[in-house]
Amino acid sequence: MTTLGEALINLLEAHGVDTVFGIPGVHTVELYRGLARSKIRHITPRHEQGAGFMADGYARASGRPGVAFVITGPGLTNTITAMGQARADSVPMLVISGVNATDTLGKGLGFLHELPDQRGMMEKVALSAERVTEAEELPGALARAFAVFSSSRPGPVHIEIPTNVMVKPAEGLAPVLGNAAPPAPDAAAVAEAARLIKAARRPLILAGGGAKKADAALTRFAEALGAPVVETANARGLLHRHPLLVPASPSLKAVRALMADADLVIAAGTEFGPTDYDGYGDGGFVLPPKLIRIDIGADQLARRPVTVGIHADCAEALSALLAALGPVRVAAKDGQARAAAGREAALAELRPDYLAQLRAVETIRDALPGAIIVGDSTQPIYAANLYYDHDRPAGWFNAATGFGALGYGPPAAIGAALSVPEAPVVCLTGDGGFQFTLPELGAALDAEAPVIFVVWNNRGYREIETSMLDVGVEPVGVSPAPPDFCKLAEAYGIEAERLTGVDVLAGALKRARAAGKPRVIEITVD
Repeated sequence: MTTLGEALINLLEAHGVDTVFGIPGVHTVELYRGLARSKIRHITPRHEQGAGFMADGYARASGRPGVAFVITGPGLTNTITAMGQARADSVPMLVISGVNATDTLGKGLGFLHELPDQRGMMEKVALSAERVTEAEELPGALARAFAVFSSSRPGPVHIEIPTNVMVKPAEGLAPVLGNAAPPAPDAAAVAEAARLIKAARRPLILAGGGAKKADAALTRFAEALGAPVVETANARGLLHRHPLLVPASPSLKAVRALMADADLVIAAGTEFGPTDYDGYGDGGFVLPPKLIRIDIGADQLARRPVTVGIHADCAEALSALLAALGPVRVAAKDGQARAAAGREAALAELRPDYLAQLRAVETIRDALPGAIIVGDSTQPIYAANLYYDHDRPAGWFNAATGFGALGYGPPAAIGAALSVPEAPVVCLTGDGGFQFTLPELGAALDAEAPVIFVVWNNRGYREIETSMLDVGVEPVGVSPAPPDFCKLAEAYGIEAERLTGVDVLAGALKRARAAGKPRVIEITVD
């Protein structure tokens, strides 16, 4: 007899899943029954939050949904932080959990891992939360989850299966494989947007994380308009070194001035979140008065006033706009000059310490071309989120924007390395953030994920300390003692080296990459 737990594995395979992240427990044992015989690889983190972050990094690097298996109760609540990060950054994540037997739910009888209303709790965090109570419901539940990932703004989806349902017969369950796609760009909206673009003399493009799969279309569109392209942190890697590129945060005054000077702004795949557009909390960002907005999420388009909204995938919408503009469009003559001036002014705004930290990030990029750099909330990441040009689309992401979860970097980097094994993967984390998820070094070793963990050790939460000092608060709680990271790595059997500056970082990175194994590089910072 094939049980529902076994059928789940078969159905996930049919949907193209090749990796799941999870920690088995008594409430998910039956979900593992078919796993050993399947082609799906199971990765065991050291904490369920790590399972969620690994699924997140897997999804961001590959573009495919990340999948996590967790137990009911504490396993699922441990995963909520990762789900919150995935929702904030529109990352496709499928979390499948157990839940207690159906006849016990909501009765408060004190069963192991019992929650008052697990599904109700998850409905507040996930884009959708379903409970499967009969075998025939499973294919549809999975189909609806994958449809969300492919047809709209993605995020975390939760499916729970009661322990008494996991063992039910599920012979012959066939996958429901749809080809759900985003809506096609509305012809009237495209025509009106094209009319505005033809009349513009100083157009500007804002690119967010929703455009990271649209590199070719965005490049053609920008060149046709002669428009500078300002990138938020999640769009870095697009148009690398292009003369129209402004890889700088809209929180900077220079970028805001560039936007204010434009007579038309085209925003592709950006939600105008404050962590990107008002990072200093000064209220200085003003929504452009003439705005064309492209977004795969209809709810996003409705949240802010727009001149024209195009509900579509960014690549398709940009291609449709190019077709509507036709061959007679004459690019703005000063676009490259405006972009160059914007880059120079934005870079000049960075503090000297941020400039030094930016150079460290550029050293990583140049030493390992095409690397995926996964960041935690640490000073070099903050600096590079303000200004940095990466060389790989979808190759720069971190948790320092949006939800802002500390400890994100190490497990997310492991997920990225497993999803794109041919690419170098560097986790850039601070000594404070690394201690949130330090045991995931063991997961990297188990999975043979050749992540290079670069630890920026300034002995504390220095960015928070600076924030306290800036507003006249005497710093408290910002100096947690770091361990000896090299000795800890060696305790896991992972080679490590300590650097006293970034001048020798390039060589250390190349040695680590050549080893093809997890490595730790600690940089001690004065």
